[in-house]
Amino acid sequence: MKVAIYGCGAMGTVLGAYLNKNGLEVTLIDNYVDHVNALNEKGARIIGCADLTVAVKAITPDQMEGKYDLIFLFTKQTANAEALPHIKKFLNDDSIVCTLQNGVPEYSVDEYIGGNRTVGGTVLWGATFMSPGVSEVTQDVTSGDILFDIGEINGGVTERIKKVAEVLEYMGPVTIVENLMGARWSKLLLNSCMSGMSAAMGSVFGDILDNPKASACLSYIASDIINVCEKAKVDLEGVMGMEMVDFGRVDTKENFEKSQNCFRKFYADKLTAKASMLQDLEKGKKTEVEMINGFVVEQGKKYGVPTPYNDIVVKIIKGIENKELPLSMDNLKFFEIPEFN
Repeated sequence: MKVAIYGCGAMGTVLGAYLNKNGLEVTLIDNYVDHVNALNEKGARIIGCADLTVAVKAITPDQMEGKYDLIFLFTKQTANAEALPHIKKFLNDDSIVCTLQNGVPEYSVDEYIGGNRTVGGTVLWGATFMSPGVSEVTQDVTSGDILFDIGEINGGVTERIKKVAEVLEYMGPVTIVENLMGARWSKLLLNSCMSGMSAAMGSVFGDILDNPKASACLSYIASDIINVCEKAKVDLEGVMGMEMVDFGRVDTKENFEKSQNCFRKFYADKLTAKASMLQDLEKGKKTEVEMINGFVVEQGKKYGVPTPYNDIVVKIIKGIENKELPLSMDNLKFFEIPEFN
């Protein structure tokens, strides 16, 4: 089976390291030449909640050849318009592209690749790109916790999704979910809240939780998303024994505190993590905010549901991208939270 990871930033590098370390030969593909060279010369160096260096084969997209049986797509969604037509040239009719990107990318991948070759999944761990060849994994991925939720766009447990699970299990436990879109929206909720606030405030996750108003914003951003999902009839998948609706209930003081406790529980072992959108902002790059909080705003308009808090996140991050706003907790002033106004 010829397997590749297309887009080897922090997450793709960590996945590639563990798959190769545990006996599955996987090619890492990335357009960052210095990173590709470092991976080939020194191996994939993983630090943080791990300490390992793994020999890997890395190439740039122009070095791809032949046909691939399975490609894990780990680029940012902003790169899809360029990456997917290129990838398509290296697929057979029965090849599989498994998107592990943030947001809800399955529909756009399907448009380029075809639903007969597209599956998707959510990644339940985090990583930060440190330097060429080096990535920091921000939680223990050897604890036995589920690392991936994967599934078919239209549900069901097929033979091909079982094959994808078998590959990912070289890294750790995998769940095949029949409600992939529900799982996708659940991950989108968490990304929109914590990654959105991390980027908008220029802070790691722990700093957001330590600031009462910033932490409160998490619950209100989640409330927008719960309202959209209810109108769109999306059945959200729970996480860590918690119902996703509990992350976004702000109608009573009791429910608000329950929401805050959900966020504290979920992120208890991720306090030092830094959103990939914040990493992009620090490098002066465009972020995926349009595919994360912006996707929520788009779906809210589609279903006639206001999304005021996600609107603000998009406004702040776009302001930072355009050098109009600072990377600072001072951006909290744009949020009107009842408990703090």
